[in-house]
Amino acid sequence: MWNHAYRKNDVEIGERPLYPMMLERPELRWSFIRKIYSILTIQLLVTIAVAAVVVSVRPISVFFATTGPGLALYIVLIITPFITLCPLYYYHQKHPVNYFLLGIFTISLAFAVGLTCAFTSGKVILESVILTTVVVVGLTLYTFWAAKRGYDFNFLGPFLFGSLLVLMVFAFIQILFPLGRLSIMIYGGLASIIFCGYIIYDTDNLIKRYTYDEYIWAAISLYLDIINLFLSLLTIFRAADA
Repeated sequence: MWNHAYRKNDVEIGERPLYPMMLERPELRWSFIRKIYSILTIQLLVTIAVAAVVVSVRPISVFFATTGPGLALYIVLIITPFITLCPLYYYHQKHPVNYFLLGIFTISLAFAVGLTCAFTSGKVILESVILTTVVVVGLTLYTFWAAKRGYDFNFLGPFLFGSLLVLMVFAFIQILFPLGRLSIMIYGGLASIIFCGYIIYDTDNLIKRYTYDEYIWAAISLYLDIINLFLSLLTIFRAADA
């Protein structure tokens, strides 16, 4: 009897839907969600490890910043994640090729993040990490809570896409015509808000819309949201600390 009562109150057993009008078995969706967050956790740990090595081993950052081959390799590292997404689109269901490509994607992006942090003060990096962690955890819990009560965030998709286009044009203008520290902080603030929206949007899709064979894409989406949020906050703190 006690075991039956425990199972009845266990959310992950499957007797409580994640959101109203849920048609699939909740235990299957919970298993999918745990798989996504396991992959995401490994990605973030790899990113932290690679970035820490790049920041702490000074000759690495000096090589990339001061030599011609280093600058060329830095450009390759920046575009590698985007190139890797193309074969990932075709092989995201084929094991172990999908995990191999995901590893290349994560490590190359982690290296780029490490080089971005290499010439930033430790205080700024720590502030960005702490705030990113608090925001991601808070928004994730809020999205699960909101989904449970019937809220749907699918409508955010077009607005976030349009905002992202504006952000990209803003960045391009900033490169051609630097507008100063204030514009950099404004850019970082806008980017932070946009990627907060993406965290809610992609988490809501994780709960309701991603199919079970799209776990790679779900993990990549959340990973990019978190990394971009961190870099946006880093931009704000770095400009304020200058």
